[in-house]
Amino acid sequence: MIWDAFTDPVLRAPTLGSMLMCLASALVGVIVVLRKRSLVGEALSHAAYPGVVLAALFAAVFFPESEEGFAFIILIGAFLSALLGLWTIELLQEKFRVKADAALCFVLSVFFGFGILLASRVQFTHPLWYQKIQMFLYGQAATMTDQHVVIYGSLCLLTILFIAVLYHSIQAVSFDRDFARSTGIAVKMLEGATFFLLVLAIVIGIRSVGVILMSGMLIAPVIAARQWTHRLFTLFVLSALFGTLSGFFGNYFSTEIPKWFSAKFSLPTGPMILLCASLFCFLSLLISPGSGLCSRFFRIYKFRRKCRQENVLKAYWKGDEVDESRYFLWTLSMQGWLQNEGKGYRLTPDGRQKAAQIIRLHRLWEVYLVDYLGQGVERVHRNAEEMEHILTPELEKELTILLQDPKRDPHHQPIPSKEGV
Repeated sequence: MIWDAFTDPVLRAPTLGSMLMCLASALVGVIVVLRKRSLVGEALSHAAYPGVVLAALFAAVFFPESEEGFAFIILIGAFLSALLGLWTIELLQEKFRVKADAALCFVLSVFFGFGILLASRVQFTHPLWYQKIQMFLYGQAATMTDQHVVIYGSLCLLTILFIAVLYHSIQAVSFDRDFARSTGIAVKMLEGATFFLLVLAIVIGIRSVGVILMSGMLIAPVIAARQWTHRLFTLFVLSALFGTLSGFFGNYFSTEIPKWFSAKFSLPTGPMILLCASLFCFLSLLISPGSGLCSRFFRIYKFRRKCRQENVLKAYWKGDEVDESRYFLWTLSMQGWLQNEGKGYRLTPDGRQKAAQIIRLHRLWEVYLVDYLGQGVERVHRNAEEMEHILTPELEKELTILLQDPKRDPHHQPIPSKEGV
């Protein structure tokens, strides 16, 4: 049952911790995506790994019996290592004039490679410590405790307060840095606070989904939310919602799916959380009403059908031969534009007016191309064939006024009036 995830003593802490972590990461991810610094999260999450290894060695030597102290020291080491990675990126860009993408790739590969080098040595010298280090590489949300819930809850509260207090400043800096600077906003300080929060979210989040997958939790909920809105406030809300749901369902499916099969196997929680976030992202890209793939295909189909219908009405209006299926002609008759006379179809009064309107738009646009753009008469027909389907009544009114209500097109054919005569 779903409620078991919140009431079971074993499942409660991983579920709540992952939900809070994903919520905070999604909110920070909105700012990162708006600032077009998505790869920074990837670089910093990998840059935190050598700090994890060094901190684990330090804790194993000085605090071998303290599990709580071990976890706290690991977070400090990862935080300092990620800050060092951020400082290195800024140094490469500002002092050495290295391009942003090159600086990010350099820091990611060098820091992560150094961490792997240290971990490979620890694997043979201290196998037990190596297992604890691997926990932060791939994540291990299932072993979280109530202490982690408190940490994630604090991070989540800090993130929400940061965004609520500085919302207008974040909005100004994200969309127009020069305007924000001119209004007295401390842009550098705000960016520094944002990156501090980003590092904090990454360092704390690697306990759940790991170093390798953490950047996905910053980006995937934001991409999913972006498909449903163009407003910043709504983007924050939807990103938080998708992030929270990803954290919950990732934990839920990682424990429930193995129960559905007789074979004994386990699903790691961290990758399942990211897969759920990716699923929300994929569905949003597919079905969102504004920019979803299905919505675009439907609009394309609808527009092509509209063009096809209007071309048929034009052909009947001109008396040309129509080569269309009887079913398609029947659909036009159901809309009241054609009438079946047994031997064939003819335009109804509404259909004649509709066809005349299309002809009018076509010929008005031809006049505009010739008289105002200076195009040759022989070259305007194809362009007018495309524009006649998208010209709005407002544009028709402007063209009529601009062209002084012409009566004939450049080919000396009459232009129907607005009444379809």
